[in-house]
Amino acid sequence: MRIAMVGTGYVGLVSGTCFAEFGHTVVCVDKDEKKIESLKEGKIPIFEPGLEDLLERQIESGRIEFTTDIKAALKDVQAVFIAVGTPSRRYGRDADLSYVYDAAREIAQNIDGYTVVVNKSTVPVGTGEEVERIIREERPEAEFDVASNPEFLREGAAIEDFMRPDRVVVGVTSQKAQDVMREIYRPLNLNETPILFTSRETAEVIKYAANAFLATKITFINEVADLCEKVGADVQQVAKGIGLDGRIGGKFLHAGPGYGGSCFPKDTLALARAGQKFSAPQRIVETVVAVNEDRKARMADKVIDALDGNVRGKKIGILGVAFKPNTDDMRDAPSLTIIPILQQAGAGIAAYDPEAMGHAKTMIEDVEWGNNPYEVAKDADALVIVTEWNEFRALDLNRLAQTMKTRCIIDLRNIYKIPEMAEKNFHYVSIGRKEVPRDARPALKKASGA
Repeated sequence: MRIAMVGTGYVGLVSGTCFAEFGHTVVCVDKDEKKIESLKEGKIPIFEPGLEDLLERQIESGRIEFTTDIKAALKDVQAVFIAVGTPSRRYGRDADLSYVYDAAREIAQNIDGYTVVVNKSTVPVGTGEEVERIIREERPEAEFDVASNPEFLREGAAIEDFMRPDRVVVGVTSQKAQDVMREIYRPLNLNETPILFTSRETAEVIKYAANAFLATKITFINEVADLCEKVGADVQQVAKGIGLDGRIGGKFLHAGPGYGGSCFPKDTLALARAGQKFSAPQRIVETVVAVNEDRKARMADKVIDALDGNVRGKKIGILGVAFKPNTDDMRDAPSLTIIPILQQAGAGIAAYDPEAMGHAKTMIEDVEWGNNPYEVAKDADALVIVTEWNEFRALDLNRLAQTMKTRCIIDLRNIYKIPEMAEKNFHYVSIGRKEVPRDARPALKKASGA
């Protein structure tokens, strides 16, 4: 089939490339001429493992092309996907749908024969109806249907998620549109992937509800971690104990500094707003949003407490600034809250991230950026693990002990074992786990070998 993708951001680029891998012919359209020219050369504007190689193969095969000409892009297509941004408005909790509606108007002006217009962007319930109204108003004679096909892509694992999804959700209003969408996803039949056809409104709610539920699991285990710290329990064992229950499951039960990224913060806000709009308050989700924001700030307090309540004039090394590993995404990353609070308390910050420093440098000021963890740790009073990149999981503790001013590590991702850190005489602070008693370690003594 011939498919058009309006928008070449994260969702549009991953989806378009993977549809081409399915064997479809894909035309990706974007107004950004510079981006389009880079994409024609196989250069991608984001970091996503495996995407650049996959895109290069599709370009060589001729199954994918890039253009700024939407009229040409829509010629002879059976479906056009809207994959533009829907950020939260600067003031308020509503999703900004202006890009979606602008795309709908341009599609209406250039539609060529019967076409399924598919909302791939994450949108509030009722958006499909509004897109249909806009197109009908612009082109009353046009033959089209509007469908909702939300994405469920994890940054860092997006290709795997697209090619081998848990499920595909499609909201349609006609059998004709359903047949087109079924044909688009036919390559997934080999894996027996469930394809759930629903109403448009149901599909729109599924996307927000799924992300809100996962955000709730994260926030739940973070609050349980606080209790564990007070009573001497181990949150990792608690998570394992409840996760073995098939009704609960072990995923998204990893205590940490709070969720971030492009989806959870935006989507929980949007679902809470939808509840208010339709007089069906989403009180659990509203609480999740508030607790998560507070948690990020409390992680900075945790660092300050680890240094006896005073970080003025002290050097703190930060390992990882992206909101999660295997991405360069800084949107709503915990580091964007933690670092400024530490700076306001008088600390000097050195930081390193394998992929996100380019973006971070435009968002965080007065940071000394290192080339590796050991540069950041040199003469540091404390080292804080904020993002659990794999290269941070096997740090040379003897080398850190020799290079740091103070053997103090605050591990906000629980990637190290307490006995291991105690053996190396580190003052080790983690999340929801009992610390080695302070008098049993040289917590704030100058590091001097292993």
